[in-house]
Amino acid sequence: MDVKKTVAAGMAVASVALALTACGKSSSSSSNGKLADKQVLNWNEASELSTIDPSLIQDTIGGDMLNNTMEGLYRLGKNSKVEPGIATKTKVSSDKMTYTFTLRKNAKWSNGDQVTAKDFVYGWRRTVNPKTAASYAYLFSGIKNADDIIAGKKDASTLGVKAVGKYKLVVTLDKKLPYFKLLMGFVVFAPQNQKAVEKYGSKYGTASKYMVYDGPFTMTGWTGTNLKWSLKKNKNYWDKKNVKLTAINFSVNKSTTTSYNLYQSKKLDETILSTEQAKQLSSNSDYSVLKQARTTYLEYNQTQKAFQNKKIRQAISYAIDRKQLANKILGSGTLPCLGPVSKGLVSRNGVDFADAAKTSTGVQYNKKKAQQLLKEGLKEIGQSSLSFSILGDDTDNSKKITAFLQSQIEANLPGTKVEVQNVPFKNRIAKSEEGSFDVVVSSWGADFSDPISFLDLYTSDNSYNMGKWKNTEYDKLIAKSKTTDAGNASARWDDMVKAAKLINEEQGIAPLFQLNQPQLVRTSVKGLIQNTAGSVNNWKNVYIAK
Repeated sequence: MDVKKTVAAGMAVASVALALTACGKSSSSSSNGKLADKQVLNWNEASELSTIDPSLIQDTIGGDMLNNTMEGLYRLGKNSKVEPGIATKTKVSSDKMTYTFTLRKNAKWSNGDQVTAKDFVYGWRRTVNPKTAASYAYLFSGIKNADDIIAGKKDASTLGVKAVGKYKLVVTLDKKLPYFKLLMGFVVFAPQNQKAVEKYGSKYGTASKYMVYDGPFTMTGWTGTNLKWSLKKNKNYWDKKNVKLTAINFSVNKSTTTSYNLYQSKKLDETILSTEQAKQLSSNSDYSVLKQARTTYLEYNQTQKAFQNKKIRQAISYAIDRKQLANKILGSGTLPCLGPVSKGLVSRNGVDFADAAKTSTGVQYNKKKAQQLLKEGLKEIGQSSLSFSILGDDTDNSKKITAFLQSQIEANLPGTKVEVQNVPFKNRIAKSEEGSFDVVVSSWGADFSDPISFLDLYTSDNSYNMGKWKNTEYDKLIAKSKTTDAGNASARWDDMVKAAKLINEEQGIAPLFQLNQPQLVRTSVKGLIQNTAGSVNNWKNVYIAK
């Protein structure tokens, strides 16, 4: 999920120009036009769904499902402005350490229960509880006692969140979080119905029937492994009068040839496109390019001797022509990525963060330098050659990317042998978490419009640091940006810029590209909101026009 912009609903965004700038397709949410008799949307997904447990969510597809079936304090609306969700009012203390949210009284779960402040308290405590093993627990850092709870030093009941009656939620911080309000629109901070969690136990969120919902839609037909499911209009949703769709049907098609054929036969209303398809269809009235605050990069398994060597990591990175990958293999405005943070995420004093943090070390194509570094690196570890595998997804695009990387590395680093493993998304995630890879093609979309959404990933103890890169100075810079410098916009910016430069220079990861996704969406689909950060698709106000 990738995120950034201007916050409404009484939210004053703290310095660093944290305006959530939306890109991509965003048609009017007004349904003043004539509605088609059948209000059903048929949507394509490129990968399978892994979970709908708000505590365990990790991927964009699951984030989209939760963004439309669940509702937190706020939701990301048109032009990526945060709009009221369950919260109708926010009061912030003068020291910005206490937030008091007033909740609406007419919000209900799909099982008929009222949505109350206790549901937020329960959901948040469940997520930070180490027993849940939530990868996103780190986002709660800054809420009182969250760090100690996650570390197992304090009980989850001590988290700085409490219900004052049914309709007032008070959140206490132990350090200032300039991006706190942006977090409240992210799905991991959604409420959770304790009765449902306890009823379904370990099955909670593993299939559509093991879940209750408080958002615009409910989910049906997902068994946990199948490739088709539906969202149905939630009859208990507080704002159901503004939800026009009766259903959204999803089907997973990993081949863009298949999905485009289904689109042509009017069995789908949306499909992503390959580079070749985009070139042929760019003049089609249904065509658009979804810009994303998402970077794709290589993670090296740094528990392995070879990848503990910086020169070897740099050699691989210098051997890759990012411009060719972005322009010829992917196309559609995809950008070569020269750092860990996406371009266009946020700027300060007119300077884009990605430009401020740009370095040439390790991210430029330099065949000669790559070969010299590999020679030196192999000598340092006592090896004469290098052999490894690259792990990626089994979608059409991912297969093209891994094939390109294999070709580049073997051609530019003679004697190096590279194997490619393309597996289903769920398998790739599982292998990454287990450390069962040599090098993996990873992708991250910003969860909110702040560089820390990317930079946090590579701290030593972050659950998403799959390659296990560790750097004490990097950790210190990120910690400063979130503690002593949190209230100083200039110092915090400098901390993050230094950290971004450091990970490039040390080649903790190898940034590859920032994807812009070509797609077809029928012009009859109105009210669609697609954002660059956080959950991408908001279908709440979509309707099908005649």
